[in-house]
Amino acid sequence: MTSMSRARVARRIAAGAAYGGGGIGLAGAAAVGLVLAEVHLARRQVNNGAHPHVPQADGRYGLAYDAPGPGKEPLRLTMLGDSTAAGQGVHRSGQTPGALLASGLAAVAERPVELRNVALPGAQSDDLDRQVMLVLADSDRVPDVCVIMIGANDVTHRMPATRSVRHLSSAVRRLRTAGAEVVVGTCPDLGTIEPVQQPLRWLARRASRQLAAAQTIGTVEQGGRTVSLGDLLGPEFEANPRELFGPDHYHPSAEGYATAAMAILPTVCAALGLWPAEEERPDVSRREGFLPVARAAAEAASEAGTEVAAAMPTGPRGPWALLKRRRRRRVSETEPASPASPSGV
Repeated sequence: MTSMSRARVARRIAAGAAYGGGGIGLAGAAAVGLVLAEVHLARRQVNNGAHPHVPQADGRYGLAYDAPGPGKEPLRLTMLGDSTAAGQGVHRSGQTPGALLASGLAAVAERPVELRNVALPGAQSDDLDRQVMLVLADSDRVPDVCVIMIGANDVTHRMPATRSVRHLSSAVRRLRTAGAEVVVGTCPDLGTIEPVQQPLRWLARRASRQLAAAQTIGTVEQGGRTVSLGDLLGPEFEANPRELFGPDHYHPSAEGYATAAMAILPTVCAALGLWPAEEERPDVSRREGFLPVARAAAEAASEAGTEVAAAMPTGPRGPWALLKRRRRRRVSETEPASPASPSGV
């Protein structure tokens, strides 16, 4: 599928989500049905090899920056989504994407960061309603930034793309209205799951990219930012699956999560105004610039670690977005300096 074709499909899905449209599918229902059968086989292998316990990473990071004074209050980072956001597949809390992002954000901001993770392994986008309710239950502790990683289970469970995007858009809107910045890591590339064989891999890849592009439109139109995860991890998973996949061959390994966190961290920092101003301007040499949001979404779904953020509210072909290819920031494994209390961060 070409970038322009993907842009048209993504725009139709996003429009259906916004206006209550019905079941616009992903890559054709029959094709996804075949993919689903393969992924169910993969899931059986996943369940045989997965770590049943997801490491608890909630707590305070960046103890070295914990000092009194204005501007030194801890930043609040919250993770929402599915098993990828939770960090399933690794042994230690410091290997989860939330911990990696929290420690990286603390280093950039030179402030402590309080991490809370409400992500649920196995969650689909309709669980975001519940997760957002948990996040916003205490109006005095609204996060500074929320990172959402969701979408793979929507594809494997054949949730209509319009419904998937509608739930994500609603979650972004509620979090933004409450005052939180929002960064969404879009649907990963299911064509990289090792037990899924060709020729079904390309069908899974197509479905994943369609959803990722539609997620981007829905997120950006609600004031959030997105980072493409599918193609970021895809080539690296395929080139070195033993290193970048965990023991279950389905969830990322510690190195895989670090790769994703390196891509997301610059966007989290930019959303909080912590990135150098000169890096916020489009770099023509890196093929950055302003595009209609649907075209930007389609390009991002096809290229590793690409960020899309809202720009001009309207243009000849609808809203426009800024497409950025940010340089990745190395992140290091760190355990929480101060574990969360039983009531949460």
